[in-house]
Amino acid sequence: MSLNRSEKEAVISEVTGLAAQAQTLVMAEYRGITVADMIKLRANARNNGVSLSVLKNTLARRAVAGSAFEIVADQMTGPLIYGFSVDAVAAAKVVADFAKTNDKLVIRGGALAGKALDVNGVKQLASIPTKPVLLAQLCGLLMSPISRTAVVLGALAAKKGEAVAA
Repeated sequence: MSLNRSEKEAVISEVTGLAAQAQTLVMAEYRGITVADMIKLRANARNNGVSLSVLKNTLARRAVAGSAFEIVADQMTGPLIYGFSVDAVAAAKVVADFAKTNDKLVIRGGALAGKALDVNGVKQLASIPTKPVLLAQLCGLLMSPISRTAVVLGALAAKKGEAVAA
């Protein structure tokens, strides 16, 4: 079904807003995916803060014009689903994880911080842990020396307590 001019302008402004806030854009070809699988993909994306959209490529090109994602405008051909995310790895992770279980979703490329990503770049980006995981790992690294010191001091205090009791 064809969109009229005002509907096209609304789509462009919505996608322009997404592109302005997003750090990452991932594009994937969705030809042959069932509706049930697409619903699962969209639900997973929503849960991870990723905005997935199936757009006309001309509208997508106009929406990313002037943004950091304009670098991949020439790759916007064919039936594509566009994933925008504020978290740098979320869109890549959602699409790459789904592509592992569904061979009909083919990653075509993406962009991060004004740099174009090829298929391998998107997969490498997807392999990076998410921000909460990285923060938890950092906290664990910071807590490790402190907890070890506490254990040693506790053992030392227990030895002194045994020596005083004897």
